[in-house]
Amino acid sequence: MSLPDWVGPVAEYILEVGLVNTLKISALALVGSTVIGILLGTLLTINFRPSRALIRLYIEVWRGLPILVTLFFLFFLLPPEIRIIDPLYAAAAALTLWGSAQVAEATRGAVQSIPREQHEAASALGFGWIGRHAFVILPQAIRRLLPPLVSLLVNIIQNTTIAQVIGAPELLEASERQVERLTFEGQEHAIEIYGAVMVLFFLISFPLTRLAAYLEKRLI
Repeated sequence: MSLPDWVGPVAEYILEVGLVNTLKISALALVGSTVIGILLGTLLTINFRPSRALIRLYIEVWRGLPILVTLFFLFFLLPPEIRIIDPLYAAAAALTLWGSAQVAEATRGAVQSIPREQHEAASALGFGWIGRHAFVILPQAIRRLLPPLVSLLVNIIQNTTIAQVIGAPELLEASERQVERLTFEGQEHAIEIYGAVMVLFFLISFPLTRLAAYLEKRLI
């Protein structure tokens, strides 16, 4: 039994445009969140009040604001000279600010969970603060960070749908464009298209949530 004529073009657009852009936003946000978050979370363990206060302010602001508000701030409210005009990159930046705050807090906990003896042993070997954390502490802390990072990736993928409000052609926006196109042509297939997108999100998210649960049992 052959598929209806409208299925092929819709599936091609949703997968090649919507899915690709969703994965692009997610990848950029995950990398940015991980790099910034691990750096800030490590610095948060330093007993220096001014730096800790600034990092804590960063974490509380971006973790406390709704991601949609952050997205509007980056896309609409910044001065024209520094405004992010590409909706895909604006969405990735908003998710990075939110995600890096989550990773920073998780990194602080992971670093502080490393036994004090490890710090003392690294110092005895002649490592300074940077060397001690880069070669001894962080490799152990990152192992404990893997489950939260996988869970963060799931949240980032699901939250990419906020990019739809500024016109970024991620999965939800791509599906909406196809629904509107078919409606204009006199065809009603919204239930099938949105249902397929829901299934696609589930197929992406469910294995990652199970992976996070598995890593949490094995690594923490």
